[in-house]
Amino acid sequence: MFTVYVLYSQKYNQIYIGYTSDLPNRFLSHNELATKGHTKKYRPWVISYTEEYQTKLEAMKRETQLKSANGRAFVWNIIRQKFGSSDG
Repeated sequence: MFTVYVLYSQKYNQIYIGYTSDLPNRFLSHNELATKGHTKKYRPWVISYTEEYQTKLEAMKRETQLKSANGRAFVWNIIRQKFGSSDG
């Protein structure tokens, strides 16, 4: 099982879109363990949206869709509903 996830940093009004087979450990990495990379700069993160897929390929395809302009609009709409934030 693979999870496509969207992280949101309310402090910096940033999103991060990814996929993983181990969401709890991946989330821990984004929020605490990572020593470099994009997500380290915008901590703390919350998991704002997830979708489950049977295969890695399906998850990768959905991640790509969510990273497109239409996908990001979809994600920001969810963020606005949950957190009252404006996009980008």
